[in-house]
Amino acid sequence: MALEEKERIIIPDENGEEHLFEVLFTFDVDETNHSYIAVTPVEQAEDEEVEVYAFRYEEKAKDDDDLSLFPIESDEEWEMVEEMLHTLAEEDNNE
Repeated sequence: MALEEKERIIIPDENGEEHLFEVLFTFDVDETNHSYIAVTPVEQAEDEEVEVYAFRYEEKAKDDDDLSLFPIESDEEWEMVEEMLHTLAEEDNNE
């Protein structure tokens, strides 16, 4: 079985320090025309509980891999992201 290479992105924190994250998934919501991304820190210890961060994102330019990330602030958005996480977790457990 071949290992699948996960996509990784660098996200700076509020102090300007860059952190490497692994992309768990992205999805689009047609009704709102918004895109969402869920990531987890690459450098977390194996025995730690996995932390998942989610953002709304926009691609800056068509030819560029650069993204603009926005915090998820509404309860409705959080519920959508959590529902997608649960759905994907169930799919992974069934494989």
